[in-house]
Formats: sequence, C-alpha cells, structure tokens
Amino acid sequence: MTVKTTTRPPHSPRSCSVARIWPWAVACIVFVVGELALRTYWIAGGRWGYTACDRTDLVGSAGGCGADRVATLPFWAGWGAVGVGVALAILVAVSIRFRGRALAAGNWRAAALLLVVAFPLHLLFEIPAAVAGRPSDWRDLGARLALLTGGILFAGLANAVGPRREAPVAGFQPVPRWTRRAAYVAVVLPVVGWAVPHGLWALGVPFGIATRQLADIHHDLSTPTGAAITLVPPVAGLLVLGLIQRWGQQFPRWVPGLRNRQVPPLLAVIPAATVALALVIYSVLSGAVFVGQLHAGELRWSDVREEWAVAGTLLVFLGWGVALGVATVGYALTTGRRGWRIHQHGQR
Repeated sequence: MTVKTTTRPPHSPRSCSVARIWPWAVACIVFVVGELALRTYWIAGGRWGYTACDRTDLVGSAGGCGADRVATLPFWAGWGAVGVGVALAILVAVSIRFRGRALAAGNWRAAALLLVVAFPLHLLFEIPAAVAGRPSDWRDLGARLALLTGGILFAGLANAVGPRREAPVAGFQPVPRWTRRAAYVAVVLPVVGWAVPHGLWALGVPFGIATRQLADIHHDLSTPTGAAITLVPPVAGLLVLGLIQRWGQQFPRWVPGLRNRQVPPLLAVIPAATVALALVIYSVLSGAVFVGQLHAGELRWSDVREEWAVAGTLLVFLGWGVALGVATVGYALTTGRRGWRIHQHGQR
C-alpha cells in the first residue's frame, strides 16, 4: 500500500514573507515602546532626555534650556506623542497579520511623519558644529536621531509588507539623462549656494550680508565650527553622485565582503529621499515665515536687498531638495526591473 504524502515547500511565499517582515516589525516595536516609555516618564514628571530649547524662553543648552524647570509638558511632547505611538504600535501589529498596498501606504506615511518631525537637515548642520566644539543640546540631537531611526525602520516595514516586486536587474544600469542632470544640479548647488558664501563670510568678506551681521557670525562661530558648517554640506552632497554612478548600484571591489555585489536600492533611496524632503520642507516653511515678516512689516525690502544672500539661501535649499528628489526618483526607477523596462521603452 502506497501512502501519498504532501509536504509544504520549505520556502513558501508565505514563510518568506513572514521572515521578511518580522525583523522590521520587531525593530519598529522596540522603537515605539522606547518612545512610549520615555514620553510616559516625562508625563510623570521626569525630565531626563527632555529639552526645552526652542520651546520656551529659558536659556542654557547644556541643561536642556532649563528643562527640569518646565512644569507643564507641551502636548505633542507628552500625551500627543503617546497617542501617535499607540497608533504606530497598532499599525505594526496589523502589518504582522496582514499584507497589501494599503498597509504599505500606511507605513510609508508613518515613516514620512517621523522623518519630517526628526528634520534631518538640522542634524546635517548641528552635528558637525557640535563635533567642532560648538555648545549643543545633546537631548535634542538624540531625540532627532531616534526619530530618524524610527522613520527608516517604518520605511523598511513598508517595503516588506507591500506587494513583492520583481528582482532588480543585476549589474550596472545607466540612469536616464534627466536623472544625471538633476544629480549634477544637486551636487553643484550646495557648493555655489552654500559653501562659497559661507567661505567668504568666514574670511571676513560681507558677501550679500550686512557688515553687522558678519560681525555677529564671527562672534558666535569659532573657526573650526565655521569650517565644519561650510564644508560638510557640499562634501555630503558628493554622495548624490552615487545615484548616477556604478558605485551607487554595485559595491566597489575594495569593499571587503561586498565587492561587486548589488547595493540594496533602499540603502540609497531612503537617505536621499529623507534629505530631499527635509530641504524642501525647510525652504517652504522658511519662505512662509519670510513672506509673513514682509507682510507684517517686520522685514523691509531694503533689508532684503542688503542681505540678499540670506534670502537666496532659501532658494538654494529649495532647488537642492527638488534636484535631489528628482535624482532619487530616477535612481529608484532604474534599479528596479520594471522601472528599467519603462526607461528602456521611453528611450526608443
């Protein structure tokens, strides 16, 4: 008598999907639980890790701007953050049980929210300044880094719960011409629009600013801090070339253990998209404040003409963010098989 048995394939789509989701889900839960515990501690009266800088008139970044003297916790630092954390925990729990585009979209929105709140552009300037010796608020930097990490984790979860995509084409795939142009603009703008004027200011040249403002800059910034703030953004901007060069799709030969392997697209897309989003948001919000000051009479057109380089920086950030975003989209389309086919079809 022959007994027929059916065995489940050792790597069914379901088991592979679960294995793909669980690491991201666990990491997201750890992040949410940590944030909830910290916010609950603040609500109960504790102030470790809390900062009142930029929230009150208290001074002294070394002590969190007097955070221990803040009696009433702001809503979004306390109960508001707890509510958001509970919603994120529910989202993770549902993502473990179900799959689909709707859940992927929800997790992408959660990632975007955390990245916007973290405002990575602040880190891009504040961390080099802190390393160079400028007094900084480590509580604020730590909170932003934690939120940035959470945004990256939820982006990974969104990618895991979404529909399976076709495997990317192996090897280097040239990006479209418009992607290359956008990447070059994203590299040149921080040099021309940021490093050049800040370098001139560091040398004592009142390029596009008032003499009194130049004196304030030299009074507030030490030489190492000024050099860090001037050089870090354009140097970091050179990484944009990875979106159009071979080393952005394949690890170079000199990288031990990874030589010639494909670069996971999200490793490039998430940081680039995060910075692009931060740049655009900063320029739009700052532009709104600028227009509001003009409308209220707090700022005069004569001041704008005298300090045109300061106002021009907002346009530099906007162009930089848009160019980086366009280059990131081109890279994302190129590194996917489906996107590569679309690109090939468009070139015909």
